[in-house]
Amino acid sequence: MSIQTLTTPEDTFAFGEKFADQLAAGDIVLLIGGLGAGKTLFTKGVMSGLGYDVDEVTSPSFSLVNLYKTERFDVYHIDLWRLDKGGDIAGAVGLDEISGDGNAVTLIEWADRLGDLNFTNRTFTISISGDGDDARTVTIEQKS
Repeated sequence: MSIQTLTTPEDTFAFGEKFADQLAAGDIVLLIGGLGAGKTLFTKGVMSGLGYDVDEVTSPSFSLVNLYKTERFDVYHIDLWRLDKGGDIAGAVGLDEISGDGNAVTLIEWADRLGDLNFTNRTFTISISGDGDDARTVTIEQKS
């Protein structure tokens, strides 16, 4: 487990850019944090690190899933904010099919809504705490 403190939005973006270096096709990144914690900003940093135009990266709050094609691999960006915890959230976004795409990385915002799913893929859980102008504490856990 790794813990970092990010003091500015620019730090959150730069952290995402750097994190992109360690991603490999098949990886799943579970993003957990409150409203305004920086989950989408982190995702934009990851996409920048993959050479993707960050102006094209938007939160998929209404579409639920956005697909971005980079030179390294495809990236599925999923937002579970609008889905009820009690329903079949994984089924609603096609997570079985998406996580089975060995040529893609999956980034899931509001991943705590999934409950206890066990992925066979290498999985990173990134928890971001703090809001407003407060510094963010980021905890990263990896399961192989």
